[in-house]
Amino acid sequence: MKLIAIRHGETEWNAQGREMGQLDSALTERGIQQARLVAGRLNQAVFHALYSSDLGRAIQTAEIIAAKCQKQVQLDAGLRERHMGIFQGLTLAEMRERFPKERAEFERGDPDYVIRGGESARQRLERSAQVLGRIAERHSNQIVVVVTHGGFLMGFFEFVLGLQPGNGWRFKRHNASYNAFEYEGDRWSLHTWNDISHLDGLHSLDDRTVQTVEGLGTGAG
Repeated sequence: MKLIAIRHGETEWNAQGREMGQLDSALTERGIQQARLVAGRLNQAVFHALYSSDLGRAIQTAEIIAAKCQKQVQLDAGLRERHMGIFQGLTLAEMRERFPKERAEFERGDPDYVIRGGESARQRLERSAQVLGRIAERHSNQIVVVVTHGGFLMGFFEFVLGLQPGNGWRFKRHNASYNAFEYEGDRWSLHTWNDISHLDGLHSLDDRTVQTVEGLGTGAG
């Protein structure tokens, strides 16, 4: 089974450096262009099913893909971004001002630190492995596209490569990136990561330009 995972297009809050988590923000005009370009790439391939997170920015991206590729979008709440609790809706400066103790604790990088009202990095990783494992079992020997989020994808990336949760910040994850994994014999392998060649030079934000503390803001979207 091959899984093609797409990060949604750029949003207003991505551009503002504002943490989304499981809140939402509409795609920018550039984000819509990005979604159209990734849709064009996917339209040149054969795939059997299209899944999306049920958050609006992912749905908007997935619907553009669906229209181009003549597929039906299947929503799965398990594909949502990491829940960032009290940090959601805030910029990095606002987090440090309003929640200095919690933000300092978060920035220590403990994968088991649960943000108040949200999830830990390990919980996000485990959720990503569970939901994508279920999709893989449902679509044996098929190619499936999922539209999801930067933090969610990073958790799964860490799971597949056996990285300690929270250490994926060394690897970029741009808006509208193409990422591919293969599932065979109950094991995942990485095929392609953060490919944005289809954007043809159109600018795409990396999470590290949004949350600057070594990529620790892994729920940026």
